[in-house]
Amino acid sequence: MTSQYTPSFPSRLPHVGTTIFTVMSALAAKHQAINLGQGFPDFPCDRALIAKVNEAMLADHNQYPPMIGIPSLRNGIAKKIQDLYNHQYDPDSEITITAGGTQGILTAILACVSPGDEVVIIEPAYDSYRPAIELAGGKTIAVSLQVLRDPSGHAASYAIPWDDLEKAIHAKTRLVIINTPHNPTGMVWQKTDLDRLATLVEGTSALILSDEVYEHMVYDGAQHHSVASHPQLAARSFLISSFGKTYHVTGWKVGYVAAPAAMTAEFRKIHQFNVFTVNTPMQFGLAAYLADPSHYENLPAFYQAKRDFFKAGLEHTPFKLLPTPGTYFQCVDYSGLDIPEAKLSEADFCQWLTTNVGVAAIPVSAFYDKPTESGVIRFCFAKQEQTLSAALQRLQTLTR
Repeated sequence: MTSQYTPSFPSRLPHVGTTIFTVMSALAAKHQAINLGQGFPDFPCDRALIAKVNEAMLADHNQYPPMIGIPSLRNGIAKKIQDLYNHQYDPDSEITITAGGTQGILTAILACVSPGDEVVIIEPAYDSYRPAIELAGGKTIAVSLQVLRDPSGHAASYAIPWDDLEKAIHAKTRLVIINTPHNPTGMVWQKTDLDRLATLVEGTSALILSDEVYEHMVYDGAQHHSVASHPQLAARSFLISSFGKTYHVTGWKVGYVAAPAAMTAEFRKIHQFNVFTVNTPMQFGLAAYLADPSHYENLPAFYQAKRDFFKAGLEHTPFKLLPTPGTYFQCVDYSGLDIPEAKLSEADFCQWLTTNVGVAAIPVSAFYDKPTESGVIRFCFAKQEQTLSAALQRLQTLTR
């Protein structure tokens, strides 16, 4: 009898293992911990949105849609961007519907990055950036956000490392990836930041990939500053956004990419052989739901209430809270806790917190390629109030 044999082959991503999100979620399930690690809601989406998708299915919108997305959804996105950021994208040649933000990011990178090209990222960074660059044969150039500390040495906030960014951008730079509002820190870029970035790339052939999936989660009366609102940057940028984040339907995996026509043409060459197209009834449902802007206009107040509730509860813990001007993540510094575990690495502290306190979080160090410890972990507050209350009760058992 011939023995079975599976040939081996070189890994395209030899340094990639199981993500920290999978590890912490499994640990939370094992110990029945409250999972504030992975970034998705535990509450339902609007039933009206589901009804619109059901209507689309019953109307037999169940076959392949156009590769670039259905016209009504692309038109709706173009109108939304025009209304919010005063930039007109052509829905036919400059907007493409994607299978979520992550697919949009991968496709944009594969479309423009060739072997040997340099891609600048700002760490801590979303974990899909590096593997996508590696698959394209590019070289990742990472600069790190500055960790600003208070007089006691605890992390107080983050700042863009402009001097390092300026040094990183040069003739070999093909792409600069920015993320605002920023996962995991919650930091939000200001208009002056976009102006400064435009100055850095002026006179170069560097493109911009702007990951803006949390665009509607900016708080305290502030506004999101999109690359679409900045003409110089819009002319060289892929703008990435996600309906999953905006409408509490992360499992639907529907997003979009907006970019100038020449960039979009190259993007679509990859897109058509990557996913080809995206779920038809979801697109029709989202197009109908998008027609009412209140669904995204009310999102800042919705999530600010959750942020403020969670923040008020954390004030009764020994954690040092960092500012959260955007996203649905709250970062805290645990290094001041009067317990031996305060000396643990971020990853070990999160494992201890999950196992012994019963609340799962994510170490910010997981968003760096090289070991970088700052004593900061990330909680997700996109949860029902009862979930947050239960987590706070457990966290409040910690002593200063």
